[in-house]
Amino acid sequence: MEILTLTGLWQLQDEEGHISTEVQVPGSVYNDLLEAEIIADPFYRDNEKNSKDIMQREYRYSRSFDVGNDIYQSDRLELICEGLDTLTSIHVNGHLIANTNNMHRTYVLDIKPYIQLGTNDIEIHFHNTLDYIAHKQEASYLWGVETTVDGFPHIRKAHSSYGWDWGPQLPDAGIWRDIYLKAHNTARIQDVYMTQHHTEEQVELDLRLELESWSSEQLNVEVIITTPDGQLIQSRYQAESGIQSFTMAIDQPQLWWPNGYGNQPLYTVAIELFDGAMKVDEQKYTIGLRNIRIKQEPDTWGETFEFEINGVSIFAMGANYIPEDNLLPRTSKEKTEILIRDCIDANFNCIRIWGGGIYPDHNFYDLCDRYGLIVWQDFMFACAVYDMTDEFAANIKQEAIDNIRRLRHHASLGIWCGNNEIESAIVDWGFPKTEKMKEDYIKQFEVLLADVAAQYDPNTFYWSSSPSSGGSFDNPSDPNRGDNHYWDVWHGLKPFTEYRSFHFRFCSEFGFQSFPSLKTIETFTEPEDRNIFSYVMERHQKNDGANGKIMYYLSQNFKYPKDFSSLVYASQLLQAEAMKYGVEHWRRHRGRCMGAIYWQLNDCWPVASWSSIDYYGRWKALHYFAKRFFSPILLSACEEGKKVALHVSNETMNSFTGNVSWKLRSTTSDLYLQGVQSVEINSLSSTSVVELDFTSLLTDDDMRSAYLEYSLDNVACDRVSEGVLLFSVAKHFILNPVTITTEWSEDESTFELKLTSDELAKYVELEFTDLDAKWSDNYFDLCPDYVKKITLNKTSLAPSVTLETLQSALQIRSAIDMAD
Repeated sequence: MEILTLTGLWQLQDEEGHISTEVQVPGSVYNDLLEAEIIADPFYRDNEKNSKDIMQREYRYSRSFDVGNDIYQSDRLELICEGLDTLTSIHVNGHLIANTNNMHRTYVLDIKPYIQLGTNDIEIHFHNTLDYIAHKQEASYLWGVETTVDGFPHIRKAHSSYGWDWGPQLPDAGIWRDIYLKAHNTARIQDVYMTQHHTEEQVELDLRLELESWSSEQLNVEVIITTPDGQLIQSRYQAESGIQSFTMAIDQPQLWWPNGYGNQPLYTVAIELFDGAMKVDEQKYTIGLRNIRIKQEPDTWGETFEFEINGVSIFAMGANYIPEDNLLPRTSKEKTEILIRDCIDANFNCIRIWGGGIYPDHNFYDLCDRYGLIVWQDFMFACAVYDMTDEFAANIKQEAIDNIRRLRHHASLGIWCGNNEIESAIVDWGFPKTEKMKEDYIKQFEVLLADVAAQYDPNTFYWSSSPSSGGSFDNPSDPNRGDNHYWDVWHGLKPFTEYRSFHFRFCSEFGFQSFPSLKTIETFTEPEDRNIFSYVMERHQKNDGANGKIMYYLSQNFKYPKDFSSLVYASQLLQAEAMKYGVEHWRRHRGRCMGAIYWQLNDCWPVASWSSIDYYGRWKALHYFAKRFFSPILLSACEEGKKVALHVSNETMNSFTGNVSWKLRSTTSDLYLQGVQSVEINSLSSTSVVELDFTSLLTDDDMRSAYLEYSLDNVACDRVSEGVLLFSVAKHFILNPVTITTEWSEDESTFELKLTSDELAKYVELEFTDLDAKWSDNYFDLCPDYVKKITLNKTSLAPSVTLETLQSALQIRSAIDMAD
């Protein structure tokens, strides 16, 4: 096997001849024109409005490449296109090789008849998708969400490139993934599928190989497994063209676990194919040894829906992932790793790949394998209906096969899901329903994709839709079965406490919006734009009326902010508190509910949205809150009037012993009461540990100044979890002016900040004027008589940053500073 890469320099031209520039492939039209300074940044102010017109044109990528004698004389020669966005005509040396129409597929094209020895030319024409979907929509209307360009379900392209309620309408085009020639001689490995059989002392790894040979020589397969500690397990087998299976035994297997439950040891499996004495092909895979399934069993409340890994049912904690950038070439391995590490730092063990974007590249799943994130993988269908013609069915079948084969070996892959919200849309949403629509839905998601998943990855659970109770339009939002998306808090304007009315088996979507950080807002606005109802700010808000929703919730919870910066701060506090209400409630009911995956992790451009990390990677208040409410050991408070129950949730494999401390305090008088309770909590459980009743102690007037400070320490007296409970809404609570004292120090690897306060300080925000930082904690409550220690890793800062730099740049505010 020999590979000739075609990545690198290409020429980009528009069909009218107005544009001609040298570009890098992989790339995209928007990114290439932006890099060449031909267009303005589509993310700045309202530039998006005019940027869509750029894609009303046709574009051509072209280059020359040299083919040497070895490749020219090969038995098989293929052009591999891992990502073409989206409608293309491919020409090699003037010959039309193929037309493509699916961004999500890998195209493998036989080009041997068209290649010549020496210099060759390739041109890929990208056709106008906007006109294409408009004409299709005129001929046959397909419903899709209203924030997108009408007609997007007609094309197999990232739906969100046509807009979403958090994303711009920038339907890019281009060679967005690797492109190369692959030459083979005598034989090759067509496919590899691995199945694990676990016993206590051993894992049997069954390898199902599909080989193709056009030689009369004897084929041999050598399998080399490298263990995490570098030991080799090797076997050699005779083989022949076609499908055959081999078994390898791995003794004393090191099991792969999600983050928080164990380690993530990884094995390398190399399969080498020999034709006689000559190695002619090789495939390498990195795998983890684990059993993973979705456990569905009848119980007291209905039917369970939970991830079971190596026989252990876990509470899934994480968020929904969308494309990291609308201009896909601006993503990178480094940026993605930072994002995945941000998930781990916030105690995630799961991440859901939402169905309206793209299937991420190998690097994404490699990172999830290494760091321990279970992947809920949607197929790329969301909030739309599709016309199941024979052509469309064949297209999406091959799309599914390509991606299942590409991803199925990853340790992190936990579930295949047919689509996002389409079953519930057909049942519950108010658009016209037809029998054809329902029939096509069943054909697509409960027959075709289910059959492909069963054939190509029978070891991974397939779920037809999210949310769903099991399919066939059987009450897809049933809270007692399957998974749920809950949006009455936010879209329905319900209060945060409404989360406590539901005990979903697995909540895979729920969310609340906020504005990104002020530094991020400053990247796309001018000073005159910095009002949330300005034209530019509303162009960067894609959920209709959502800025008004933020103000509605703000009016329910906080006083009116004194300035724009305070309003941005308040919006993030609202978002964080909303998610905290839901997650802590569901964790207190572990066993009945077994998953909380909030909407959403990240942004694809600078925007007001449901994300916990904004476009530039800045953590909002929510991500710091997530680090606390997803903590493996969590102390949470559930109040009902003047009664409070303190719960400990232990999402670890070991029992926990420690002490719960609480103080009933007031901002207008002295300490009321305090107590300490020793606790011992079983592994993988949640228990109420302290029941408090202040009915006889607190008057109604006291409720505006009284608060409960609570904390959990382990046996070494290390603080594990803490919180502050108010007995009134924050806007009515009597806060006193605070004086926060700071003390800086440093060692070889970290800067440390100690903070103390003379009064209760709510939602303490630490920020720097001219640099970004990821603190060990932020947006926390600081009680009097307590020293809060915060650290900054030096590796996350520029080498030039000194202790003096941090001291002079630090800005601190809390809730008392938010309003006049």
